[in-house]
Amino acid sequence: MRVRRAVSNPELPIPSPQSSPLLQRGEADQLAPSGHATRLASNGCPLGLEFLFALAITSLCVTSCATVSSHEFSQPTADWQTKTGQLMYRTPTTTLIGEALVRFSRTGDFQLTVSKGPGITLLSLRQDSSFAEVTGAFARQGWSGPVQKAPPELRGWLALRDQFVHARDQKTLRYISGNETFLFRF
Repeated sequence: MRVRRAVSNPELPIPSPQSSPLLQRGEADQLAPSGHATRLASNGCPLGLEFLFALAITSLCVTSCATVSSHEFSQPTADWQTKTGQLMYRTPTTTLIGEALVRFSRTGDFQLTVSKGPGITLLSLRQDSSFAEVTGAFARQGWSGPVQKAPPELRGWLALRDQFVHARDQKTLRYISGNETFLFRF
């Protein structure tokens, strides 16, 4: 791709397409209405916009606080156990009541989705024996990584996997971790 410099001085003349080796056939119509040349990409967009867009995307990727996971979790299959019901989550300052969808496999793969009505996911947790990913509005920025390196505020949520694996057929599951209480009813 060939890039031309934009002419920003109105006193400089713009050469005609016939007299300029810089302007190729078909490029004369890329002159700005004022008679000044503009930097245009091959698709007709000003190159400045492409540069700014690329810079914005790069900045977002570099400065993003949320962690992006490349870990491959198992997908639920027919042999996974699925439970739907309600969760009441309580701390001294917060009470959350929402719909809960819990899936877990015999090998210890675990998924929990807490929602408030259709389409409003508050928390989504995927976890296997060594790795976890937490997303959703209630998880703020989200987190993913090895379970042993989880932030303290997520450790109660990540301990739920073991509770469900050991209490597969219970209609009610109550778990207390520090000042957090989890009460599931299915």
